[in-house]
Amino acid sequence: MSDYVLTALGLMLVFEGLLPLLMPQAWRETFIKMVTLKDGQLRFVGLISIVGGLLLILLSK
Repeated sequence: MSDYVLTALGLMLVFEGLLPLLMPQAWRETFIKMVTLKDGQLRFVGLISIVGGLLLILLSK
């Protein structure tokens, strides 16, 4: 893997870990709400995350 991919994965893990570290109760409540969503709703959340990530990548260039 290239250095950029490893850096991106590392940053993703750092950001993913911030909420449970700083606000564990809010993270737990959000996780419980996510588990109760239907498949279509979860797919929509995933799509929004992908689009948001791509926009951030495009804006950073």
